[in-house]
Amino acid sequence: MKKLNILIILLTFAFIANAQTGKPKAPEFALGTFTDDYGISYTINDTLWVQNPKTKYHIIKWNPEKQYLVAKNDVGNKTDGHKYTRIDYMTFTGMAPYLWGFCLTAYDAETDAIAEQTASADRQNPKKGCNGYPFSRMKKIEIKPSTN
Repeated sequence: MKKLNILIILLTFAFIANAQTGKPKAPEFALGTFTDDYGISYTINDTLWVQNPKTKYHIIKWNPEKQYLVAKNDVGNKTDGHKYTRIDYMTFTGMAPYLWGFCLTAYDAETDAIAEQTASADRQNPKKGCNGYPFSRMKKIEIKPSTN
């Protein structure tokens, strides 16, 4: 009986520790396949942001409360491989079908800490709040299964 109690206590601590160290996940609206208002397509999940055809960002941290993520640039990216990126995002109202947008606030930081400490984009001015440029607006697209 004593061993069972100890086992239960250990499992409880393990569960609590795991819950406290669990990484925040992407907000639901940012998951899936999208195209921006420049015609570029993206696929986004909790751990990877792909800007097609070949640019990849390996997501280290989502901060849904402050609306940004930090990622390590893929070694195969055409530019800034092995550097770090901060992507700020925001949701939109009255811009359907564009429901949210993003800004590459930092894209060539030497460390993840430097990328994260970069000043956030100006969400009060989405038309110029991304380093003088507009946020890239994103709309969800459905991938149709092939009929071959």
